[in-house]
Amino acid sequence: MEESQEITVNAGDIARLAGVGRAAVSNWRRRHEDFPQPVGGTTSSPLFSLPEIAGWLRANGKSFEVSLGDLVWQRMRTSVDDLRLGELVAKVGAFLLFLRREPTAWRDHGTKSLTRMAEVTTDLPGSADLRLDDLALVRLVAELAAERDPLEVFEFLCERYVEAHSRQLSVTRDDVAELMVRLVVREGDVVLDPACGIGTLLLGADSSTARRGSASNGGKTILMGQEINETNALLSAVRVLLRGTEARIVAGDSLREDGLAGDVADAVVCDPPFNERVWGHEELAGDPRWEYGLPPRGESELAWVQHCLARVRPGGLVAILMPTAAASRRPGKRIRGNLLRAGALRAVVTLAPGGPDLWILRRPDGGRPPSQLLVVDAGEDLSVVEPAWRAYLENPEAEPSGEGRAVRIIDLLDDEVDLAPARHRPQHSGLDFPRDFTETLAGFMGASATLSEAAPALELLAERQDLPTTTVGELAKAGLITILQAPPRMSADEGPLPVLTADDTAAGASPSGRTTLDPALIMIRPGDVVTTVLGAVRVITQSGAALGPQLTLYRVDPQRLDSGFLAGFLRSADAARVHPSSSRLDVRRARVPMLPLSDQRMYGTAFRELFELEDRLRETRALGETLIRLGFDGLVDGHLRPCDQGA
Repeated sequence: MEESQEITVNAGDIARLAGVGRAAVSNWRRRHEDFPQPVGGTTSSPLFSLPEIAGWLRANGKSFEVSLGDLVWQRMRTSVDDLRLGELVAKVGAFLLFLRREPTAWRDHGTKSLTRMAEVTTDLPGSADLRLDDLALVRLVAELAAERDPLEVFEFLCERYVEAHSRQLSVTRDDVAELMVRLVVREGDVVLDPACGIGTLLLGADSSTARRGSASNGGKTILMGQEINETNALLSAVRVLLRGTEARIVAGDSLREDGLAGDVADAVVCDPPFNERVWGHEELAGDPRWEYGLPPRGESELAWVQHCLARVRPGGLVAILMPTAAASRRPGKRIRGNLLRAGALRAVVTLAPGGPDLWILRRPDGGRPPSQLLVVDAGEDLSVVEPAWRAYLENPEAEPSGEGRAVRIIDLLDDEVDLAPARHRPQHSGLDFPRDFTETLAGFMGASATLSEAAPALELLAERQDLPTTTVGELAKAGLITILQAPPRMSADEGPLPVLTADDTAAGASPSGRTTLDPALIMIRPGDVVTTVLGAVRVITQSGAALGPQLTLYRVDPQRLDSGFLAGFLRSADAARVHPSSSRLDVRRARVPMLPLSDQRMYGTAFRELFELEDRLRETRALGETLIRLGFDGLVDGHLRPCDQGA
């Protein structure tokens, strides 16, 4: 298409379109003199002509195909700078909503039909001009919408927009959003998100199924949202309205200028901004929403909690994400105490180490408040949260099974009002403790018993033996070792290919990383020696994984050098430490004895025994630490008691 002549791409775009990592693109630029020259951008982020890149890739036998969707996206990236990209995505979304609502208008009248777009999209928020001046882009979008559903097109563009602005956009994790919706939203609820961003939580509520009976409005879901950023509010509205859902999304500051003040929701889901100092503390001092106390200046999250409670019907539920510190900061203890006394705060859930926490609240409706608060420390396993919450809903006065624990509210109303689950919930409780303690004790006893058998067979010499040595660098020059360095960054955190990380190497663990397939990656093989920048060394025994960042691989010629022999001397290479200004290892300077291969293998066997002993000690230590923690928890929580030493 002629429009592609104007389109540019950066290195990341090229990598994605060609199905490789960015490192491969860098290698192409460095190694191939005929690689297209930049046509714009900056030295650190150059831009290239898409037609020139496409021609070069095809001429060099690279797999390359630009879909219509990619063509639309790259034209949008070319049309505006990054600061205005969201605005352009929103305008394209308004056009797609127009196409959805009047599917024959474009087919019959083309660009002339655009005069009706404003009339058809009056329910979109904001006052921005939604006209698209780039008619070539309009035609591409219309062609793509004819090929794919307008909703599918817009979700594709939103996904690309989020990827391009991942550092600027705060988007609720999909699994967390789904959990929040399952906990508090029923099919047919009127659902509010007063800090809706680009609509993640609202979309989750829209797609939820019936879980707790019928709602007050006859079973039809209605969504309401407010977002301070006008562009994000528009994106959120388009995403919801394209689904045909009844919705009202407004732009503005929910705390200062509540655009939905006259509306009441059945359920509220919210992921508010954290740690805001300028949220309206002075001008909102007498606001009627502060039923549980005026939020301190540094506790904006408690303002959001009370705003959510004020906008939900009596008996309605609120799920709101909170920073971990909000459960224990001293300035907020009065409000936390009042929320507990009124029975408004029902559960505090730690979703992952370091937060965020999830607070579940219920607006009081005159009934008797519960005497207990549910606390759950999910430890990144979100599957434990819903069963604990359902059990608590059935009987708030009972001790829930599984990972939840009910804490008496009267015990929380002390001078701290500390609601952090980690403080109130032992690491193990309930029916799991006997099994965990028994298995850990047996594992520790078994691992400890084998340590005495794991000592390597070493002979103490009467005098120190000096051996002729060379350096790793010299061995590399002679071809006995090939030294390979992993790329500094991987193309993705998820993908089909396992990655050996620096942490895996240090812990002697299996590859835990994931990435996408990329010709520039280094694949490990059995017999390779891998080192970290901090000096951990490991001999590889299995293939199939890629070498991760901050790792160096030493591939030996097995006919002339034993890998275990090399690994042992690298492991204790004190002489390899470089200048005092550096704490890293300069492994090329490490000295290695010059020995026949048969002697190397003897050394290699001894080194391997030491590595195995190190792994066993690591395993035994981990079991011992778990046993100690279980012992303390069990004695404190009543699952264990001391043995009578005199019996």
